[in-house]
Amino acid sequence: MSQRLTARRYAKALLEIGDRQGNVPQLQQELEAVAAAVGAHAELARLVASPLVLPRKKAEVFEAILAQAKVSETLRRFFRVVAEAGRLNLLSDLRATFAELVDERAGILEAQVSSAQPLSGAQEKALVASLAARTGKTIRISWRQDPALLGGLTVQVGSTVLDASLQGQLRQLKTQLLSA
Repeated sequence: MSQRLTARRYAKALLEIGDRQGNVPQLQQELEAVAAAVGAHAELARLVASPLVLPRKKAEVFEAILAQAKVSETLRRFFRVVAEAGRLNLLSDLRATFAELVDERAGILEAQVSSAQPLSGAQEKALVASLAARTGKTIRISWRQDPALLGGLTVQVGSTVLDASLQGQLRQLKTQLLSA
């Protein structure tokens, strides 16, 4: 089973727990903070990733760290289960998947936009409106600059990629010319 699929199962379980307790936003904040702390501390990252440390020992150490950080009892218990199952190495996938599930439930889609130049405010608004009309969902854009595109932009929403870049158009023209 893939790591992402396993992380999704754990994230769904945490979301269900959060729904029952009515604290999904708090759990998401704490999960983000835990993932950021693990990413910021090399020793903690090694503990999470190490296959040499027994899962039960990982669970004890991780729970002690979370208790010191004043993480909620719910999340500490959740991480105990995850750690004892030997799945603590899925932390970053779990965080990302949990955020996706929360966004999915709220009707929010993440759109990754790459362009050669930064978008103006008007261009960004028009793009968001166009994608929202096309998908029927609220759109959140994450942008990155990619000088290799030469001009235009590419947009990825879920598994759909829209290529309106100059580089993409040149590639398409080349394909047409070679097939003729």
